[in-house]
Amino acid sequence: MKFSEAWLREWVSPALGTQALADAITMAGLEVDGIEPVGAIFQGVVVATVVAKAPHPDADKLNVCQVDDGSGERVQVVCGAPNVDIGQKVPFARVGAVLPDDFKIKRAKLRGVESCGMICSASELGLEEGRSEGIYVLPGDAPVGKDFRAWLQLDDHTIEVDLTPNRGDCLSLRGIAREVGCVTGAKVIEPSIAPIAARNNAQFAVEVSDSEWCPRYLGRVIRDVDASASTPLWMRERLRRGGIRSIDPAVDVTNYVMLELGQPMHAFDLDALKGGIQVRRAHAGERLTLLDGQDVVLNEDTLVIADHDRALAIAGVMGGEATGVTGETRNLFLEAAYFSPLAVAGKARDFGLHTDASHRFERGVDPDITRPAMERATQLLTAIVGGSPGPITEVRQPAHLPRRADVELRRERLSACLGVRLPDEEIHRIFRSLGMASSAPGQSWRVQIPSWRFDISIEEDLIEEIARLHGYNRLPVRRPQARLGLKADDEATRPLRRLRRHMVSRGYQEAVTYSFVSPELQALIIPNGVSPTLANPISSDMSVMRHSLFPGLIKALTHNLNRQQHRVRLFETGLVFQGELDELVQTSMFGGLICGTRDVEGWSSRRDSVDFYDLKGDLESLIALGGNAEEWTFVPAAHPALHPGRSASLCRDGQVVGWLGALHPGIRAQLDIKPEVYVFEVEQAALTQGVIPKFEPLSRYPEVRRDLAFVLREDVEIAPLIESIRSRAGDWLTQWQLFDVYRGKGVDDGDKSIALGLTWQHPSRTLNDEEINQLIADVVEVAQARFGARLRS
Repeated sequence: MKFSEAWLREWVSPALGTQALADAITMAGLEVDGIEPVGAIFQGVVVATVVAKAPHPDADKLNVCQVDDGSGERVQVVCGAPNVDIGQKVPFARVGAVLPDDFKIKRAKLRGVESCGMICSASELGLEEGRSEGIYVLPGDAPVGKDFRAWLQLDDHTIEVDLTPNRGDCLSLRGIAREVGCVTGAKVIEPSIAPIAARNNAQFAVEVSDSEWCPRYLGRVIRDVDASASTPLWMRERLRRGGIRSIDPAVDVTNYVMLELGQPMHAFDLDALKGGIQVRRAHAGERLTLLDGQDVVLNEDTLVIADHDRALAIAGVMGGEATGVTGETRNLFLEAAYFSPLAVAGKARDFGLHTDASHRFERGVDPDITRPAMERATQLLTAIVGGSPGPITEVRQPAHLPRRADVELRRERLSACLGVRLPDEEIHRIFRSLGMASSAPGQSWRVQIPSWRFDISIEEDLIEEIARLHGYNRLPVRRPQARLGLKADDEATRPLRRLRRHMVSRGYQEAVTYSFVSPELQALIIPNGVSPTLANPISSDMSVMRHSLFPGLIKALTHNLNRQQHRVRLFETGLVFQGELDELVQTSMFGGLICGTRDVEGWSSRRDSVDFYDLKGDLESLIALGGNAEEWTFVPAAHPALHPGRSASLCRDGQVVGWLGALHPGIRAQLDIKPEVYVFEVEQAALTQGVIPKFEPLSRYPEVRRDLAFVLREDVEIAPLIESIRSRAGDWLTQWQLFDVYRGKGVDDGDKSIALGLTWQHPSRTLNDEEINQLIADVVEVAQARFGARLRS
């Protein structure tokens, strides 16, 4: 919110300098982002009149002008502006004046003709960005000889306030003035807004079919306006200082009322409307060309202002081009409405827009300011463009308007939160300054919340208001006291920070991505995934809650690949969301992704690319932190996001808790990812829950190792074979190792040879050959019986 300090001081003027005023606004909880002068520094410029003009004798594009600057003598000036003319009031820089950028005005000769000063343009005075097309023509009532800087109040400042979304009531001079009055105790003087009597009976029918989204709509016809009129300079300046460009009187007045009172408004060309106004939902596929020239296709959940033929405007966002006010407009239809924040929230972003009106309606506009705003706009418009206003047409549904709530505030609760007991007089003074009616029956206050404060609904809101207006710096400072005991350490649980450190030690970097993802990307990766859709997303490509960590990690990968970072190792922890809101399941997951070469680039490094087993090895090392690796198994399985035949589910005690594998080639092709990508995702709870380490004494007796080579069919999975071998190898088996897989000469096609190293050790004696031979026989027997394996000769 940007506004002029001088304009604010017309509403409330505490005895504070500019910086002190900004500090007071900040202490009220409305952070001041910046203070800037409204114009550049210059001096020696006065208001003057052009009394004569003649062509320059030696230059076609120059004119020799005679200027009355109030000094009693005419001053000769050579001017090259195309719009200079006799009778104009202009800003005139006398000889000796200093313009912005330390440009000094001196006597000069231009093509042999003496020039004693300069008629200035707006850009030359620092009042307009870019280069002006001509001189700055002032209103006819500008006082000749008056210092231009003082007359235009250019020693003013623009103050910009950064508002939190809950303080939509401060998106106006009226709201800011109320806050300044509350903090400083200065009196707030609101402009007088008298009802404008109707001068004719002209009305335009209004029908509201969606009163829940638009419970209040006001319209007014103003006939016979003068389209050639210009917006007064004082209004154009206030708009400029509020960050709004002047367009034409109708638009300028509606913008002015929006800045002043906080009520967005819109003016239609009445002669372009057909039948009557209808406030309704858009029809599917209905089109509208907006004021900015953008052609949009409306959807059925968009509230529109329409006539009997077509949609005219997106309610609370922007009007349409076809019914906008132009230089040919003779009759106006002025509208002011209260739209529910839910009706406008997110609608501007759906069409790539963000307007001053939508910014206010999304946060909530005072529903009681609609009629005063209509009267104020009528007052200003008729003063500028003339015209004959008709009566106000109003459609109102009180049942859907926000209701003024009564909130109870307990004395003991207030004292406990603030740490100090404030006098009742101070509490009532704060409530009065906030426009809240209060009574104090018994040990509590009953406080009626005004219509403009949407953010106050519970007791804690009132406590916050009292704290900020009493002054946070005046509240006592007390250190909290508590009896703190050491928290029991669950040795079976591996903290998440240890898992993170482990991944970093293996060359990964932690990624932190949004919990919201693109619906198209999520549908591509998890086709059947169901997760909540946001009602008010940050943007259209972040409109659904993530069903998996994969979309965020893959988006981070493409960001890196697009910046020539070809070796990527990322991991992420966070919640995923599965199901609709009424049955939503939130699960903490641990995911990762690798891509590129196995080793960091170097003269001694290999150039091999990562494969499935690199990722599997990293995941196995992560699992090993829990001390329960034997509970985990990798089972070949299909996943829509993963390459068929190169993916596996991760199971713990027979329950699927995660997935890993190569990213599906079809997904890579659609996302234009050239290299192979491998991803995994595991439930955090399964990773963090391990076992308590137990000490076992080391055996003093020798270990015995035997190596066995089995030949078995290619399609036989190794994991079940090894599990069966371990179950038959006895309690003294201390270690096993798969150290070779062979295909080739000596092994039939369709077969493979695997070599296992089995190690036994007894805790209290030496094992003999008979015992070892029997164990080996049991192992060979189970391998042959269950898997058709045979010892390789």
